[in-house]
Amino acid sequence: MDLSQRLQVWQQLAASCGLSTVQQGVQQLWRLLLLCLVCRLCFRLGGVSTVKHVVSVLAGMCALFLFFEQHMLWVLLLSALCYLALLLSPRSGSRGLFLSALILAYLLVGELHLIDMVTWHKIRGSQMVVAMKAISLAFDLDRGAVGSLPSPAEFLGYVLFVGTVVFGPWISFSTYKNAVEGKKLSWSWLRGSSLSLLKSQICLVVSTCVAPYLFPLVIPIHGNAVPQKWLHAYENAVSFHFSNYFVGHLSEGTSMLAGAGFTEEKENIRWDMSVVKPLSVEMPRSMVLVVTSWNVPMSRWLKTYAFKNAMKLGTFPAILVTYTASALLHGLSFHLGAVLLSLGFITYVEHVLRKKLACVLSACVLSRPCPSDCSHQHKKEYWVMLLNLVFSLLAIFHLTYLGSMFDPGLDEQEVEEGYTAIHTIRRWSELNWAGHWVVLACWLFYRLIQ
Repeated sequence: MDLSQRLQVWQQLAASCGLSTVQQGVQQLWRLLLLCLVCRLCFRLGGVSTVKHVVSVLAGMCALFLFFEQHMLWVLLLSALCYLALLLSPRSGSRGLFLSALILAYLLVGELHLIDMVTWHKIRGSQMVVAMKAISLAFDLDRGAVGSLPSPAEFLGYVLFVGTVVFGPWISFSTYKNAVEGKKLSWSWLRGSSLSLLKSQICLVVSTCVAPYLFPLVIPIHGNAVPQKWLHAYENAVSFHFSNYFVGHLSEGTSMLAGAGFTEEKENIRWDMSVVKPLSVEMPRSMVLVVTSWNVPMSRWLKTYAFKNAMKLGTFPAILVTYTASALLHGLSFHLGAVLLSLGFITYVEHVLRKKLACVLSACVLSRPCPSDCSHQHKKEYWVMLLNLVFSLLAIFHLTYLGSMFDPGLDEQEVEEGYTAIHTIRRWSELNWAGHWVVLACWLFYRLIQ
């Protein structure tokens, strides 16, 4: 295919796929955006705080009905169950663990016995957001970060906050209370939310109309099965990445449009909520930074309420607990569980290996960039930059390997119900389990230089 033919294909994609994708996105989202704006204006008008919380509850319920119709009752049931558990649980500093166990039981019973798989997967994101909010509030009550149990209106206004209840992200109880205060309308608020919404639509177009045709139209490979398999795996990974960026930037936009997601320094308010950092994922320094950049609020939640609470078990067990908690929140999905637990091993091995190399070589090769005043002798020598580049390429390799299974496939029903274990094993078998073998090799190398 010559250059003119490729350009013609791109033009056809832009006219058909790109335009229709944007139109469908706007048609599905404009009512949610209107609800966020109405909620923001109601917060700004002032009045009794209870009224504001009721407005937040009603707007959140309307948003849930727009996307899930009668199935929204499962999200409302979880919200009511969480508040009832907090109300009845003993005030002995164990409300966080008690509520976590209760929510886990509810999610498992619901997925296995109460509702069909397709419907459960549709509402899983909202269920996860409500669960994360309730658990964080329970732990904050145990620690004294929140003084007393909120009223029913305040609690439901928080967990059903319209800016986050459908697409996320998790926000803290204090962030919600700041949103309810109703900061003044400004150009920076409108610009911040609009820019995030624009980014979300761009990412949706890339995921749907660009990534699947990336290599056939840009770098066509013929006659070699191995490169074709890995390039196809990379296409699947990129498409999946940008679908995540779409949801992340969309959640930034809806949160800020509804009044959350700002930082305040003295009298200066910056609408700067960040949910995803695409450049840190597509051009990564390490898998550790990829994990934190994939979903910034969820990473913060896992670190605060899972990792730190499990640290008394040791670093590696705490990492396993953290990734297990993430997998359970995402539901009983074999492919997500396999990816998340594999990520736990990958990030741990990468962290300890780079930490050991940084000590042995006295070089800035840690998973995270060193501060300017670090004690390492070698900072910006060519071989240091080369070694960091090798780890960056290794991270891209792992992302391709892990993302290889996230493709639409031929059976739409399989996608709606979640990929099966056979699908996951088949995808990784096609790549000869290369990612797991590389992790094992890195761990053996780390043990040899101990």
